[in-house]
Amino acid sequence: MSSSNSKPSVTSETLDEILGHKRPRRNRRTDWSRRMVRESSLSVNDLIWPIFLVDGQGKREPVPSMPQVERLSVDEAVRDAALAESLGIPALALFPYTDPTLRDATGSEALNQNNLVCQACRAIKAEGLNIGLITDVALDPYTSHGHDGLMSGEEILNDETVDQLCMQALTQVDAGADVIAPSDMMDGRVGAIRKSLDENGHRNTQIMAYSAKYASSFYGPFRDAVGTNSTLIGDKRTYQMDYANSAEALREVEMDLNEGADMVMVKPGLPYLDIICRIKDTFQMPTFAYQVSGEFAMIEAAAANGWIDGERAMLESLMAFKRAGCDGVLTYFAPRVAKLLTSQA
Repeated sequence: MSSSNSKPSVTSETLDEILGHKRPRRNRRTDWSRRMVRESSLSVNDLIWPIFLVDGQGKREPVPSMPQVERLSVDEAVRDAALAESLGIPALALFPYTDPTLRDATGSEALNQNNLVCQACRAIKAEGLNIGLITDVALDPYTSHGHDGLMSGEEILNDETVDQLCMQALTQVDAGADVIAPSDMMDGRVGAIRKSLDENGHRNTQIMAYSAKYASSFYGPFRDAVGTNSTLIGDKRTYQMDYANSAEALREVEMDLNEGADMVMVKPGLPYLDIICRIKDTFQMPTFAYQVSGEFAMIEAAAANGWIDGERAMLESLMAFKRAGCDGVLTYFAPRVAKLLTSQA
C-alpha cells in the first residue's frame, strides 16, 4: 500500500511528456482568449424573424403554445418590421392565420391579391423599410383539409399543385415579396416557379427552397399559430421527408439547386444538424435552417420551469446552427437575440 506521504505519480513534467506540451486549456483561460480563437460566430445578420398575421386592426393575439409569440394584424406587423429594421435583422418571414371561412379545398385564398400576406407585404414596403420579405409558398394555411397541395380523395396531387403554387408565388411577388420560399415539397416546384417568375419579369426575385423538409412532430405549435392543427386530415408523409433519411436530403437539395434555387433550407433545425452539415459541405451554397416552433417551445417551457437557463440555451442553440454550417436561421428568438447582440456590441 502506498504511503500518504508519497509523491503524486502524475506531475506537470510527466503530463507535458504525455501531452507533447500541447495544452488546449491555455486558450480557454480568459474571456478575451476564448473570443479570439472562437471558430463560429453569431450576429444579427444571421437572423430571420418569422411572424404570424391575423385579420383585423391593432391585434396582438398570443399563441398559447409559443410563449412571447403573437399573431399580428397588418398594422402591428408593420410596427414589428420597423423594430426588426432598427435591430438590424435582415428579413422577416410571413405566415398567415387564415379565417376558417376563407379556407376551401383548393386553397383559393392563396391567390387573392388582398390576402393577409399580400396586405402585409404592401404595407411594409410602403414604409420604405430596409428589410427583406420572405413569403411562404404552400397551400396549407388556405386549404380546408390542412394539406400543402390539392387533393383527389386521399392523394396529394403533385403537378396540379405546382401550377397553383406558381400563381401563388406571382401573387406574392406582385405585392412586394423579395424572396419566395416554397415549403410544400412537391416535385419540380422550384423549377416551375423559377420559370414563371422569369417569364413574368421577376428575374431578380430570390428563391429560398425548403429543400429538406421532414415530416416532423416538432411542427405542432406552428400549426396552432396558423390554425391548421384542427383542419389537417391525415398526415404529410407522402410529400415531406422521412426523418430516417439523410442521403435523400442531398438529392432533394441538388434537384432544387439545378432547378434555380438561390438558397436552400433544412426544417426542422436542431434535430437535423447532421443534415445541415452534409448539405453545406457538399454544395457550398447559402444554407439556412428553421428553428421550428417545437424547438422554440421546448426551450421556453424548460426555462419557465427553471430547468435550464433560457437565455443561454437560446444562444447556444443558435450557435449550433452556425457551427453546423448555416448562413442564417429562421427563429422566433430573433428580436430577443438581436437586442442581446446589440447590447454586447
